[in-house]
Amino acid sequence: MIDIRSFRDLLRLFFIFRREFRIACVLTVLMAVGGAFLMSPKFESESRLLVKAGRENLTVPLDAGDRQTVLAPTTQRDPIIDEEKMLTGRPVVLQVARLYLQEMASQPPPQSLWKRVKLMVKKGLDGVLDGVRTVTQWMGLTEAQSPEDRLASKLADRFTVSHGPGSNVMELRFVWDDPLVAQRVMQTWVKVYLDERTAVLGRKSLVTFYEGKVSDADQQIASSKALWRERLEKIQGVSAQERIDTLTKRLNDLRTRRAEIVAERDALQQGLSYASGRARSLPRETVSERDMGYGPTWLALNNQLAELKRQRVDALRTFKETAPTIVSINEAIAALEAQLKAEGKSVQRSEKRTPNELGSTIERNQLEKSVRLAELNTFSTSYDKEITALEQARRQVLANEPELARLEQALAVAEKSRVLYLDNLEKARIDQALDDNRINNIAVIESATFNPARVSPKSLLMLMLALPAGALVGLLVIYLRSLADQRIHDGGRIEQRFGVPLWSTIKDTADGGEDNEFHASLYRIYGMLPLDRVADKGLTVALTSSRPQEGVSFIARRLHTLLQTQGVTVRLSEEATVAEPGEVVLLEAAALLHNREAFVKLSRADIIVLVVEARASTVPVVDNALGMLRTAFNKVDGIIINRRRFEVPPHVLRWLQR
Repeated sequence: MIDIRSFRDLLRLFFIFRREFRIACVLTVLMAVGGAFLMSPKFESESRLLVKAGRENLTVPLDAGDRQTVLAPTTQRDPIIDEEKMLTGRPVVLQVARLYLQEMASQPPPQSLWKRVKLMVKKGLDGVLDGVRTVTQWMGLTEAQSPEDRLASKLADRFTVSHGPGSNVMELRFVWDDPLVAQRVMQTWVKVYLDERTAVLGRKSLVTFYEGKVSDADQQIASSKALWRERLEKIQGVSAQERIDTLTKRLNDLRTRRAEIVAERDALQQGLSYASGRARSLPRETVSERDMGYGPTWLALNNQLAELKRQRVDALRTFKETAPTIVSINEAIAALEAQLKAEGKSVQRSEKRTPNELGSTIERNQLEKSVRLAELNTFSTSYDKEITALEQARRQVLANEPELARLEQALAVAEKSRVLYLDNLEKARIDQALDDNRINNIAVIESATFNPARVSPKSLLMLMLALPAGALVGLLVIYLRSLADQRIHDGGRIEQRFGVPLWSTIKDTADGGEDNEFHASLYRIYGMLPLDRVADKGLTVALTSSRPQEGVSFIARRLHTLLQTQGVTVRLSEEATVAEPGEVVLLEAAALLHNREAFVKLSRADIIVLVVEARASTVPVVDNALGMLRTAFNKVDGIIINRRRFEVPPHVLRWLQR
């Protein structure tokens, strides 16, 4: 657990894991040098094939695309992938391996001594591998394979084929330990591929097949047409749909007219009923002229009333309203007025009577409507008969319509099939002629190349990059070791990690002895002690550790000496004792995980300090020890890091400080 705060801490990592860095660097360099000198060289041969557009590499095959049941997707498969699969297929590879074994068997042995040695070593290794293979086969771990199968797998691993996006050129690459053999294998591979492709994609039997299909389609068309004509004669139409449309249109017209006639007939019947009722309530004759005038009695009474009113006016000039004369005149006027009201004003003198014209008009209209109603009834009966006949004819057509539709569909399919079969027959004849002349859509635009320059290993480049690669691998090892390292090296992040204050970090005195930095660390511990309570209660300080030999006794003795020099009464004890007032007792309780008596000592302590040895104690061990102390005593007052080492040499630090 190292806190990386500066470049100095990175240097510390390097010097902490310097041994691992050296081992990784040396092994990497040795592997690079050994590979540069011991690996057998590899040579490659390349070739390029142009795949032209043709019927064999269509995105959707022609035979499957003639009657598609679903719409083709917008994305298309690259047809070159199919050619690559065929090129690297097992039949092609096995045939190439077979030809390779036959050609290698007839080759003379190599003349070079180095090649002879390599051949002998190779044979020896092959013999060992055959023995191991025999044992594994006997144990049932592997299956038996022929030399051709093993060689085919090896050739397939050394052979690669690729093409760029949108390109129709296949780039072939074969790697072998001999450039001449690589060229020969590439030539054989291309030849075998072209022969196998022609043999597989050849359509020699398609001509006979399509001729038979055309004949079958002709027979099917003739039989379908005969049945179709018989059905059409039965329904008396040129087609079921046309006959249904004609009958339906006529039925709709008749039903519309019949509905109009029914509505008009109902209206006429309602009108006749209403007119008959009204005609009975009308008089037969009417008065055309009448002479009216005033009656003679009424005229005489009216004249008398006017005379009395004149006399009253004249009397009022002489008498008052209450005078007997005025009162008698008023009574006479009132009596005349009452009699005048009771008398009729007008008197009929003469009248002239004629027949009622409204009744005559109603009777004439009734007669016209009765005639129209009889006509409508006749029309309705005629329309009903025609509608019944048309409905029967339409039911007959509907009964024959499914069979007619099936015959029409079968006839259309048969005719379309015949056209397609004829088209494919012509194409099959063309394909047969092309196959007979070994003409296809694969063109060799670059023959197998002879390349004497090795492609691997790059020995010079490997030697040049050996040291940088070793350094990078070493740094990677340092990084991985730092991630896996759980040791505590210094006091960084102690308080954040364990939740316990760090009292001091004491350097390792094995190399340089006790110097000022060492004594400063002790004085820091001295400053952390609560000495103000020593005079009243005394102070018991317990130093403990999770493992033995972590420096508890060493720190206790040095702290004992320091307290004595400061004039403090101090006692160093290994037993569980309690400090007296004015006294400091230092208890040693090492090996907390292995010593039960340590808990007895710690139970008497006022202050518990855990001593952790740098570069030896790990985070899980310290966590366990702190957990035990917190469980037992519910406190841990501090942590002291002992034997802290500065891994970076002083001369390196002085050089960095320039």
